[in-house]
Amino acid sequence: PTHAQPKLQTMKLWLGAEEMATELALTGRQMETGMMFRTNMAENEAMLFVEPETHQVGYWMMNCPLPLSIAYISPDGVIREIHDLHSNDTNAVASASANIRFALETPQGWFARHNISTGTVVRTEHGTLEDVFLRRR
Repeated sequence: PTHAQPKLQTMKLWLGAEEMATELALTGRQMETGMMFRTNMAENEAMLFVEPETHQVGYWMMNCPLPLSIAYISPDGVIREIHDLHSNDTNAVASASANIRFALETPQGWFARHNISTGTVVRTEHGTLEDVFLRRR
């Protein structure tokens, strides 16, 4: 990718009591481009990546000037890991677990500022992550 992608389809997510307006990266191209070249992200905005299968994942920050935090989430919608990602870092931050199906990128430090930790369940305005994204495929 050589430029930022247009704003993607959005959905409300809840992490505990915290509500986020979340862009959905669902296709290979949307996932590949992600937050590349974007220069701002509001406090309660995020991007959810829906992996095509459950596996060990790794995300990097090539061409991404915004520092982000990422939650690696299991198929049942539980946050398993939270990591900080650094601007333009081309080294992938791999999950320790192979049981990851979703990744949620937020402004860096968002999880700490909102007291969201591993074990938190992520829900959508339409039901569980599993019901919305995995049972329809």
